[in-house]
Amino acid sequence: MPAPKALRPFAHREYRVLIAALAISIFGSGMWAVAMVYQVIHLGGGPLELSMVAAAGSIGLVAFVLAGGIAADRIPQRRLIIAVEGANLAVIATISGLAITGWLQLWHVAAGAFVLGVGAAFFFPAYSAILPRILPAEDLLAANGMEGTMRPVLQQAAGPAVAGILVAALSPSHAVTGVAMCHLLAFIVLNFLGRHTLATQHGGHEQSPGEHRKQSFLNDLREGVSYTLRTPWLLWTLIWACISVLFLIGPIEVLLPFVVRDQLGGDSSMFGFLLAVMGVGAAAGSLVTASLRLPRRYLTVMMVSWGIGSMPLAAVGLMDNFWVMAAALFVWGVTGSVGMVIWGTLLQRRVPPHLLGRVSSLDFFVSLALMPVSMALAGPAAEVLPIWLIFLLAGGVCPVMAVVAMAVARMPDDELAHPLDRSPEVERTTAAGE
Repeated sequence: MPAPKALRPFAHREYRVLIAALAISIFGSGMWAVAMVYQVIHLGGGPLELSMVAAAGSIGLVAFVLAGGIAADRIPQRRLIIAVEGANLAVIATISGLAITGWLQLWHVAAGAFVLGVGAAFFFPAYSAILPRILPAEDLLAANGMEGTMRPVLQQAAGPAVAGILVAALSPSHAVTGVAMCHLLAFIVLNFLGRHTLATQHGGHEQSPGEHRKQSFLNDLREGVSYTLRTPWLLWTLIWACISVLFLIGPIEVLLPFVVRDQLGGDSSMFGFLLAVMGVGAAAGSLVTASLRLPRRYLTVMMVSWGIGSMPLAAVGLMDNFWVMAAALFVWGVTGSVGMVIWGTLLQRRVPPHLLGRVSSLDFFVSLALMPVSMALAGPAAEVLPIWLIFLLAGGVCPVMAVVAMAVARMPDDELAHPLDRSPEVERTTAAGE
């Protein structure tokens, strides 16, 4: 009896090693989100200090994500991923040791958060680039769906919950030690990635930095940007992503708590439950997508999922029923993750392998760069506009832009001209000629 499609990637040893390490690392990141907060408070910090530590991590991520994409295209991804996890282990272990001995200071935590942000900037482009080397093309959708399922469960739910228990029962330093143990285990598991298997997936030998053309950082970056600009489906999807991040993230992160308070009469626990519902929707959408075949109309399904999924948010500012609002956020979580799983698969199947790290990092960068802008604008916008109007604009602009992106990039024609039910070799040849 054949295995369910969502589980087919687990037939490959290298994927089992990689996904096990990723799951452990993601769980540790979820723990760190809580452990870091209470470690800062334990050191006497307040909202200002906590903001500085969180900002340090974001700065490290945004500042280095483009460099991370270039590194993923120049350095063997196996070596890069192991190095990043080793650096994460060293940083968290140091913070844990300083906390246990009573020598930890706030600047230590901020510096550690910065290094962890830099590590994430290098890890995720390399992870995206290594998947097509260890899995056949037909299993990439399931693999991306599995990651999309794990992330909300482990990083947004299980990890924070365990860290909260450790902080309450013992101390913040014990929770940090738990994070260090996660990174230690992930580092050990990653070292079981086999060089030989990875080599056979890439033409018989593992890449070395000397195999890449010797060129500058800017030339590498220019090559990735040039490919993006001349590839309509890629360019217009990124444009849509920029607009959606700018219009949606701020209202959800900044204004939704006030909607819960003023329209539903709820408190922080109700807000947290709504975010959990959204996370459950994201996990469900990813799991369902992983269990199905990549749609023949893959670009259309992706953009329609994102566009339709944004529409319920237009009414969030007018809702006064908890369950209706929960349903709207659940739909947004489901449809958003469906689009993201397809999107990640398209990058891995249609972008030439030697550019995948850079294109993935560009995708990451445009989203990250506009998140703080959106959150910074949401508050002032609420001072001059009613919140219901802000949500109406956010939920209305995104579907319209999805239609515009599909039309301008001629996505329905493009997906028919580039079907993804062919052999990987044909796909790569076609992508290289785009």
